[in-house]
Amino acid sequence: MGIPALSGATPTGYDSGMATPPATLNRVARLPFATVYPLYVTKVERKGRTRAELDEVIRWLTGFDDAAIARHLAEQSTFAQFFEAARLNPNATLITGVICGVRVEEIEEPLMQKVRYLDKLVDELAKGRPMQKVLRAPVA
Repeated sequence: MGIPALSGATPTGYDSGMATPPATLNRVARLPFATVYPLYVTKVERKGRTRAELDEVIRWLTGFDDAAIARHLAEQSTFAQFFEAARLNPNATLITGVICGVRVEEIEEPLMQKVRYLDKLVDELAKGRPMQKVLRAPVA
């Protein structure tokens, strides 16, 4: 379950070496985070994970505390506003793999890459990966 604005938006022949089409990037930038957040909650809860775990993932990626997340939800911040205010975790570059057929580490547009980082983390959480691995914690 990716971002609804992207469903069916990937053109035929799109691969990780191409830029995101401007219309798609514009739709994602304007999409309120509060529209997608309940979908993330449903996805992780359906797979036996919790909203608290989802929020932990969001806090790790963005540097937001619970109050900041709640504020962005209440204010209907767009993804552009949400990630503009975020302090991306320095270990976010360790997030690799494919989401919606595209390698996240090869996405050219910074906003789209951040959105896909979040999608990838939510997918990993929903698939039951241990939280330590989802958050790219060093092995002790």
